[in-house]
Amino acid sequence: MVRLTPSLSFGLTRFSPITVSSFFFSLPSLRSKFHLYPPIHYRAMSMDSQSFSSSLDSVTQHLQNHALHTHSHAPRSKLEDLNWDHSFVRTLPPDPRTDSLPRQVLHACYTKVSPSVEVDNPQLVAWSESVADLFDLDHKEFERPDFPLIFSGASPPVGALPYAQCYGGHQFGMWAGQLGDGRAITLGEILNSKSERWELQLKGAGKTPYSRFADGLAVLRSSIREFLCSEAMHHLGIPTTRALCLVTTGKLVYRDMFYDGNAKEEPGAIVCRVAQSFLRFGSYQIHASRDDEDLGIVRSLADYAIRHHFPHIENMSKSESLSFSTGDEDHSVVDLTSNKYAAWAVEVAERTASLIARWQGVGFTHGVLNTDNMSILGLTIDYGPFGFLDAFDPHFTPNTTDLPGRRYCFSNQPDIGLWNLAQFMTTLSAAQLINEKEANYALERYGMRFMDDYQAIMTKKLGLPKYNKQLISKLLSNMAVDKVDYTNFFRTLSNVKADTSIPDDELLVPLKSVLLDMGKERKEAWTSWLKAYIHELSTSDISDEQRKTSMNLVNPKYVIRNYLCQTAIDAAEIGDFGEVRRLLKLVEHPFDEQPGMENYARLPPAWAYRPGVCMLSCSS
Repeated sequence: MVRLTPSLSFGLTRFSPITVSSFFFSLPSLRSKFHLYPPIHYRAMSMDSQSFSSSLDSVTQHLQNHALHTHSHAPRSKLEDLNWDHSFVRTLPPDPRTDSLPRQVLHACYTKVSPSVEVDNPQLVAWSESVADLFDLDHKEFERPDFPLIFSGASPPVGALPYAQCYGGHQFGMWAGQLGDGRAITLGEILNSKSERWELQLKGAGKTPYSRFADGLAVLRSSIREFLCSEAMHHLGIPTTRALCLVTTGKLVYRDMFYDGNAKEEPGAIVCRVAQSFLRFGSYQIHASRDDEDLGIVRSLADYAIRHHFPHIENMSKSESLSFSTGDEDHSVVDLTSNKYAAWAVEVAERTASLIARWQGVGFTHGVLNTDNMSILGLTIDYGPFGFLDAFDPHFTPNTTDLPGRRYCFSNQPDIGLWNLAQFMTTLSAAQLINEKEANYALERYGMRFMDDYQAIMTKKLGLPKYNKQLISKLLSNMAVDKVDYTNFFRTLSNVKADTSIPDDELLVPLKSVLLDMGKERKEAWTSWLKAYIHELSTSDISDEQRKTSMNLVNPKYVIRNYLCQTAIDAAEIGDFGEVRRLLKLVEHPFDEQPGMENYARLPPAWAYRPGVCMLSCSS
């Protein structure tokens, strides 16, 4: 058995280590070989019922497919008529103080604090009508002269009850103590016509007790990146927080982008983020790290999350027979119907696994996978120095702060997800919500769900009739050697025909636009791979045209590359918001050809590889 010891990170003896079965690779070993993704082996497990996994699938699918939901039949609301609800504030313990002085906030889940950002003629940069649809907001509201003022936080909407959440977290593997919403202020929750709950949050709205020594503000540069990537990820089918709108404050903010002492003035801005909940792993960790009396808050937070965001778990009954064998030597059984917290832990683990599998499939690197940036709903949250793979490099990290050890590089993300979950399970164990076997079962389910989803995704990306570990491993190895553009390669791969009679010297023709500047040895390596690939395709009765269509539905033509963001930022900083809006329209249809927009799919220009474009710091 391999032992993860999350307790050492807290430095508190009451946290017992979570034991993880030996089929999990350690971070260093996985990092060294992850460009051959399939070598992670997860032990098969017998199950008495498949219904719980089916439930998880349906709930996760529900989150991912909000793009398919339409509220055209629902009455459209003005801002004054939105149906505000404040379940978080109503249910959970508050900070007795309401000032924004930096301090340790004890025995509380949040602090009531109002936006304090100063504005001067704020301007609406961009907005998402599909996000407005989530809570039935009339699109005409974006045209209101006071809309930028309202969503700058200077004049919060009627019915809002602003607060900042208290949470902690592990940052780069070390327990960092209290963190919290240092520059994000939640306005409250809105119930739509379907009784779905949506939380609205202003990022960059001013100081809170969790700001520490920072100013609680955000700059236009980072706000454009978050706004665009939130929406881009959603339209790629990846669970994520959303972005309703982006406004400038009309004020300048000092920022030291690289922590090198060279601060400069930048335009200030605010993003209105939207999610069903912004609860994170760290929301629970902070209370488990404090006095014993705060362990009760962990339970209260768990009850709140289950009641409002996992109601199907609250309604489980013994008749569902959700008992699973762990596969251990003693053949122990985990009965999820006897402990709702164990069922919840398993679902959080599975949602996290499914999310990270989708990141790996699309070539997305988050960059700052601290436990305070891990959503309990399995959403991509907190867009900082993110990056999509251009030249394929398993060790790519977009975060300059991460460069020494590359802890959060692309290939490490599945293992980091597991490590972060182990910290979360330790927290639930400390609060006596789950036992060790239940915790280990949840971690086991993470591994199995990740591999199931990842293999399914890669099979579809290649248009294969079935998963082929050796073929996919060799492909990724070749891509890493030749630094092939990840997005463009898979999109172009659909042009390959399943014709085994094609001469060797013509096999590379369909891929000539993505396999560049190769010598004889590398051409031979790719020719060998293509012969094996075409042979595999030929075993299917699907036509080339059908396969191309299905592959193009999972391999995007467009992703929000960092250099595209930078082009929009450069224009916006001199008052031209047109490129931000064009990019939003582009990423709303990432799988479509979009004639006339082909330049947005091209390889990054040379200037895109400078620091500040391809790589950024955590403060960015």
